[in-house]
Amino acid sequence: MTDLSSFPITQRWPAFYPDRLQLYAAPTPNGVKVSMMLEETGLPYEPHFVDISNNESKDPAFVSLNPNGRIPAIIDPAGPDGQPIGVWETGAILVYLADKTGQFISTRPTQRYETLAWVFFQVSGIGPTFGQLGFFLRFAGKDYEDKRPRQRFVDESKRLLGVLDRRLESREWIVDDYSIADIATFGWVNALLEFYAAGDILGLSSYPNVLAWVGRGLARPAIQRGLRIPARPA
Repeated sequence: MTDLSSFPITQRWPAFYPDRLQLYAAPTPNGVKVSMMLEETGLPYEPHFVDISNNESKDPAFVSLNPNGRIPAIIDPAGPDGQPIGVWETGAILVYLADKTGQFISTRPTQRYETLAWVFFQVSGIGPTFGQLGFFLRFAGKDYEDKRPRQRFVDESKRLLGVLDRRLESREWIVDDYSIADIATFGWVNALLEFYAAGDILGLSSYPNVLAWVGRGLARPAIQRGLRIPARPA
């Protein structure tokens, strides 16, 4: 049986199946990127719910795996050299899992780097911007009297949706084939529609290619499952 005792996080969140990949996350737009990817690949894994509302991602045990103290993070008991490896940051995790399984990223260099560019577009642009907009729509920011900060993120969210909508013109997926670029981005756009209820303020009906793409993604059973993993405790 694989020994994961060298990872302090396994003391806080014990691995009942140490031979499986360990996922530490919550069902947030960032967290579900990895659960959706794992569901798509079919890799056996064990999910652990990290309660970010109680700052569990700042627990020293979690920070020992991800020094940035943000979900998600993984431990793969069968790393590239046959030894367990920890990986954090969603972009890095998605690339790692794609390379490990040979799925959802092309081996052709041109298409591979095109895919990576769109993954990093999500990580550097869509995620931070949509997340800040969510703060102003759903969390404490909604009570700010000064609406200029919110408008800044409304405007930037519209710009980013425009980039994505133009990219999806006459395309089913962000790159030629379904890839980690799509998996990285689904959760955040879905959050705009569902959790943040931003459809009206962003005029999401003006981005028909994005909406059609979301529909195609949500039609995938692995995406539906991944959006609910790790399950929040009852």
